[in-house]
This record gives sequence, structure tokens and C-alpha cells, in this order.
Amino acid sequence: MSLLVVQHQRTCPPGRFGDWLTDAGVELDVRRPDTGDSLPIDLSGHDGLLVLGGQMGCRDDEVAPWLPAVRQLITTAAKRATPALGICLGHQLAAVALGGEVGRNPGGRTLGVLTVAGTGSLADDPVLAAAAGAPVPQWNDDVVTRLPEGAVALADNERGDLLLARLAPTVWGVQGHPEADLGIVTAWADSDAGAPELADIDVPAALAAVADAQPAVEAAWRPVAEAFARLL
Repeated sequence: MSLLVVQHQRTCPPGRFGDWLTDAGVELDVRRPDTGDSLPIDLSGHDGLLVLGGQMGCRDDEVAPWLPAVRQLITTAAKRATPALGICLGHQLAAVALGGEVGRNPGGRTLGVLTVAGTGSLADDPVLAAAAGAPVPQWNDDVVTRLPEGAVALADNERGDLLLARLAPTVWGVQGHPEADLGIVTAWADSDAGAPELADIDVPAALAAVADAQPAVEAAWRPVAEAFARLL
């Protein structure tokens, strides 16, 4: 099973989600277009697609000129019923690629750990059902403000922001960061130190919450990775 993984920057790797997929027998083909790696024009050589997070916005094509190609790969996955999963930026890219909209979160930056508050549809979802009630690290400014036609909202967080969605029959989006362990999130905090968006956020408390949640995150999200792997 070969999974194409689009990693937009060094500090946003597949992390533990990649480890869980590898443990499930998936071969990860990680591409770093930010360092010059090419992206395939289609998914004929892969069994699925994973699009990771990043600091850029989902339409920042001038900053990240590979984004149109990523959006096209997501569209191709949806048309060909190829399993695809987007995490944070990847979720937002999938939403706009399939006809939805993304904007700034009116509640401001979300940082720390929030809980999956599932809808009735989540229990029957073939990939994300295990995440019901689970904690998930959060680090984002943007949110999906309108789902594509036919998409299914699967869960919000306790702030009421869309957290999980089935964006097409074989395309899923996660606004949180199940892949991000304490080391990854700490690197993000160090990179953003002094940013005005963090002025009203207790960053040490957020990092402590990420540390405390790590066992529960693995218990809930490893089965999600395994469920996704079974579709490949």
C-alpha cells in the first residue's frame, strides 16, 4: 500500500500519524514541494493521499506555488474514489478544492487541546468514528466556513468550530493535529514566539495540555490511522 504524503514544510511532518500508518503496513511516499520535490499529476501510482498542515493559507499560491497541484490531486482523489485525508491546512485545501469555503476563525487562533464533539453521523463513519470524544491538539487561524455540496459535518470542537468532516465519499478532513506530539507543537510555539496572535493565549498551559493528552490522543487516533490504512 503506497500513500502519497504532501508535507508543506519541515516543521509539519507526518509525525506519529505517519508512524501509526507505517505500523499498519502503509508505505509513505513523502513529498516536500517546498524543497523542490515534484508532485505527481495524478494518483495512478498511489493507493491514497495524505495532505498535511502548514503555516500558509489554503489559497496562498504565491507563497506556496505547489498548492494548485495539491488541490487538483484532492479533486482527482474525489473523482476516482481514492481515499484521501487532509489535516489542518490539508483539510482546508480539500474543502476549497471540492467547492467549500475557508476563512479566518472569528474566535481567533485556536491553540492547545480540544475535544471531538461528534454528530450522529460520526459513529457510522468508516475512518473517523474512533475519534468520538477524543482530545486533539489544535493550532490554527483558519477554519472551513462552508462545506462543499454533499459533504457531511462529523464533529465540532467545544468552541463550535468544525473539526471533522467527510468532504466527499472517500475524502476526509481533520481540523486538528492528531499527528503533532509535544515536540512538534513546542517547535511551533518557539517559531511563533512574540506573534501578536499569541498575546492573549497562555502558551505554557497549552503545551502542558498537549503533553497531558498524548496517551489519550494515541489511544483514539491510532485506530483512525488504522481505519484509513484499511481503505488503501
